[in-house]
Amino acid sequence: MLAHSARLTASSDFARATKSGTRVTSQHFVGYLYISPVTNQDCAKCGLIISKSVGGSVKRHRVARKIRHAVAPHMPTLPAGSLLVIRALTQQGDTNIESEISGLIEKLRNKVSKAVTQ
Repeated sequence: MLAHSARLTASSDFARATKSGTRVTSQHFVGYLYISPVTNQDCAKCGLIISKSVGGSVKRHRVARKIRHAVAPHMPTLPAGSLLVIRALTQQGDTNIESEISGLIEKLRNKVSKAVTQ
């Protein structure tokens, strides 16, 4: 699970990540990664946006727990001070959330590294 210090809670941070961050999509998720231009030693933070189209309250909370579990191993590999937001779209059936989240984070890392080198 994600440590409390690694969770994104401020609405301004969500807005910064979703409006100014790098965006990639997969079949069931959209990922945003905002890397702070100011160098700081804060750990990377992650926030979730779970749409009501995913399902009822129980299903949304179950999906959120699975996403947090899938994101936790990737958090130390993200740049310090970065903000990661994952938006869950409609879920069809039983998808493999861990593999889809891993692929999404890898796409984000690749896209950000390409942008930095250019």
